[in-house]
Amino acid sequence: MKTFTIGFTQKGANKFFTIIKENNVSRIIDVRVNNVSQLAGFAKRDDLKFFLSELCNADYIHLEELAPTKDILSDYKKKIITWEDYEDKFLNLIAKRNIERSVDKSMLDNGCLLCSEHKPHFCHRRLVVEYLNKHWNTDIEVAHLI
Repeated sequence: MKTFTIGFTQKGANKFFTIIKENNVSRIIDVRVNNVSQLAGFAKRDDLKFFLSELCNADYIHLEELAPTKDILSDYKKKIITWEDYEDKFLNLIAKRNIERSVDKSMLDNGCLLCSEHKPHFCHRRLVVEYLNKHWNTDIEVAHLI
């Protein structure tokens, strides 16, 4: 199973949709807390859904259970907690949510987790894929698109 991840920041619409199209992504799985912010530009939920369908023949799904809580994210952005604390809190959150039971494996097959962070190193989308890979005992081949 191949799964992708991508962040929309530091990319214009042309680059973003070209990357999605070139990698034959079947669906975007939006794992953001807030997917309707004006700051998201072309990546606002309704616009993104339209562009993916029209430009890439790809679906759009928003899975809130794969997003951090607003409090955890806010504490990290305000530097109240470190990345290590954020990671620990987020992994505990998704374990409590039992995402390995609620997420359909087929969604991730040729799907792409979307968040705002440019690179996956300090982003929860990487943590989600690593968590599911471990708990599903599956060999998910992950490509982080930049």
